[in-house]
Amino acid sequence: MRQLLWWLIGGSRGGENRLRIIRTLQTRPMNTNQLSEELDLNYKTVQHHLEVLEENNVLTTQGGDYGTMYFLTGQMEQNLDILEEVAENANVDDT
Repeated sequence: MRQLLWWLIGGSRGGENRLRIIRTLQTRPMNTNQLSEELDLNYKTVQHHLEVLEENNVLTTQGGDYGTMYFLTGQMEQNLDILEEVAENANVDDT
């Protein structure tokens, strides 16, 4: 998980947005539109990052189409300490 998070958060251009998405979903599940509004990001940008995070088993979904809700996977929830360590060490600013 550490290597995966380094790649997703610390090693790519979209790391800051992915970190913001993960941290937002820690509080409650949201759909793409809700995340876009909450984070003040373009809908397509959020959609792209959600796809990347889901493909890498960081997020899981419930529902379908427009109402698809995104949740952290159990594995991600168990490794939130690693996420914070990677974010700090990679100097990723998600504000």
